[in-house]
Amino acid sequence: MRRHGASTQQLSCLCALTSCVSGYVSCSFYTQINGQRWVWNIILTSSLFSAPLFLTWSVVNSIHWWSGSTQALPSTTVLLLLGAWVLVGFPLTVIGGIVGKNRAGSFQAPCRTRNIPRQIPTQPWYKHTAVHMAIGGFLPFSAISVELGRLYLHVALTYFLLSGEDYRWWWRSVLSTGSSGLFIFVYSVFYYRNRSSMSGLVQSTEFFGYSLLSGTCRLPDAGQCGVLGLAGIHSLHLP
Repeated sequence: MRRHGASTQQLSCLCALTSCVSGYVSCSFYTQINGQRWVWNIILTSSLFSAPLFLTWSVVNSIHWWSGSTQALPSTTVLLLLGAWVLVGFPLTVIGGIVGKNRAGSFQAPCRTRNIPRQIPTQPWYKHTAVHMAIGGFLPFSAISVELGRLYLHVALTYFLLSGEDYRWWWRSVLSTGSSGLFIFVYSVFYYRNRSSMSGLVQSTEFFGYSLLSGTCRLPDAGQCGVLGLAGIHSLHLP
């Protein structure tokens, strides 16, 4: 149990100490695409993933504490983890974001672009966001079950989007690949109901809590592959 608590604290400290990297990369890229609300971007970078993660973990830990389980971490440890994010993680994200904003260059498109966004042509049904989310989520999920790679699929979906003259690639590239986290959580519900023998509040809360965390972690993990797919497409079109 000591190792369980120590690993949680070590991962939290590692996340807090490396948050300057996420702030730098996020603000640098956001500035390159002419984003204006960089303060709000820093806040989202710091809390969009860590806040739901901490909230879900707190609920699971509270259930363990209420039931008298030895897996529950004491309240002092929880406060220390929260303080590490408030006093270390968030300030480092702000510092990294400021440095990234000031050092960001202009986005170098592989072809000449216009200052005024033009009208996007009508897209066929198979190029809509929901269809891309279904394909980009289910196929990587299937690949996980048989231990196959999935990176080239993310590049292909971003390429299909741009080939249809739809320049709104940013959130689509994240959602179409990160949606596999939703499939992971849906499968965990199926597994709980049909294949497991778990019961009771403690077991159910821990199972669904950590399944939700796994799906949440999968979203930025796979989503970044979709964003990085743009770099591959960018290099293909460079003169």
